[in-house]
Amino acid sequence: MNDPKITKSKHALSGLIFLSRWLQAPLYFGLIVAQGVYVYHFIIELWHLVQRVTTLKESEIMLMVLGLIDVVMIANLLIMVIVGGYETFVSRLHLKGHPDEPEWLSHVNAGVLKVKLATALIGISSIHLLKTFIDTENISEKTMRWQVIIHMTFVLSAVILAWIDRLTHQPARKEPTHV
Repeated sequence: MNDPKITKSKHALSGLIFLSRWLQAPLYFGLIVAQGVYVYHFIIELWHLVQRVTTLKESEIMLMVLGLIDVVMIANLLIMVIVGGYETFVSRLHLKGHPDEPEWLSHVNAGVLKVKLATALIGISSIHLLKTFIDTENISEKTMRWQVIIHMTFVLSAVILAWIDRLTHQPARKEPTHV
């Protein structure tokens, strides 16, 4: 025997819970604003590089370019979180057939997004580590050691996330048939 009041209230609660996903939309908008801040930072740093190109040593140019690459990689990470997160947790973007649809978006889910984010963090960490190794005279051994430990932690975390994702999304094995 179904009580119509209980069914109606359950339906209303389910609808409210489902609508709550839209509370994440302002968070993604905030990340878009943060991306704008990174674009501004990139332009300022690029301008400094161009202004000083004749007076900089090669190692200084390399450090500045690595800084620019770092900003680009963080911007890529932001795009993955904004687009992938919105598509996965809030609402479809309806980009099927759009010529600029990112290839990875067609098969994004929470597990894939985590692995992609972990991989992006490894890339960003690698840039920081490379900057450290280029500028060793200005960085303590203790700082370098901690950066390597943190980087290896990112690598290990990404491997574990990929392994877990593979375990949870592995297709069922077919049982052998006996003839």
